Amino acid sequence: MLARPHRLTRGTDYKSVVRRGVRCGGARVITSMMSTGEAREARFGFIISKQVGTAVIRNTVRRRLKAVCAAALTDVPEGTDVVIRALPASATASFAELAADVNRCLARLQRDRAST
Repeated sequence: MLARPHRLTRGTDYKSVVRRGVRCGGARVITSMMSTGEAREARFGFIISKQVGTAVIRNTVRRRLKAVCAAALTDVPEGTDVVIRALPASATASFAELAADVNRCLARLQRDRAST
C-alpha cells in the first residue's frame, strides 16, 4: 500500500494537478500528472465517484489502484503528483487491466514530459 508521504491529501493539490497537469485517458481511468519541482517522493491521489458503483466496488477499485501505484512508485520521478480518476468501466475491470491502463498512461506521460 501507499504510505502517507506518497498520497495527496489536500483538495487544492488535487485541483491543481487535474487543472494544470498533463492528461492521459483510457477506457477505465484518466491519469493526470504534474511535476512540482520539489525534492520529495512522488504522490498519488485517487478520485472514484459514485458512478463507479456501490461503496464496496469503489473501495475495491481504490485498493487495486493503490497497489498498482505502489508498484510503480520507483518509476515515477520525484516531485511528481499524479491523480487517477476511475471511470465506471473500472468497476468490472480486473487488476491486470487496471494495472495495464495506469502503467501505459504513466509511461506515456513521462515520455511526453521528457520530450518537452
